Amino acid sequence: MDWYSIVKFLHVATAMLWVGGGFVLFLLGALAQRAGNIEEKLQAMRASGQLGGRFFAPMSMLTLVFGLIMCGFWVGFSDLWIVIGLVGYATTFSIGMFIFKPTGERMGAMVARDGVTPAVLEIGERMMRAARLDYAVMLVIVADMVLKPTVHDIGILAAMALVVITGAILAFSGARRLAPSAA
Repeated sequence: MDWYSIVKFLHVATAMLWVGGGFVLFLLGALAQRAGNIEEKLQAMRASGQLGGRFFAPMSMLTLVFGLIMCGFWVGFSDLWIVIGLVGYATTFSIGMFIFKPTGERMGAMVARDGVTPAVLEIGERMMRAARLDYAVMLVIVADMVLKPTVHDIGILAAMALVVITGAILAFSGARRLAPSAA
């Protein structure tokens, strides 16, 4: 076994934990929203907030570091698929740091102070909408890493653009609202 294979394994393993773990929490929140279960949705959002800085951020950073090591020593940085991957990473990292982290902290403070209010639920809705775009970008990153498109792969690039556009439309379109139960 060579060093490249070891670093590539670490890159894929940390990416799997980062993307897969986040997707499970997103899915739990989406299923709770679809069922109208506020408590389960809040539980998924709390878990996202708790794991964000302790698990998802470190896994995303390790994914980046191992990817940069592979590029620096073996692959280079000039291929289109590398550029797409880095832009995608920057996008999803920014969504995490500038939307998920502060929104989760704000929601936690509001719940601790006032309990579950319509304002908290509205903030949670915005967070779920942002997650749609985030996971569209992550899907493109995964496809990009596997398919390694060049400028000549117009169909693949168009499909990737369509996925991001669809994620953006889903993120910025209205969604079903939850209201706290009277019980």
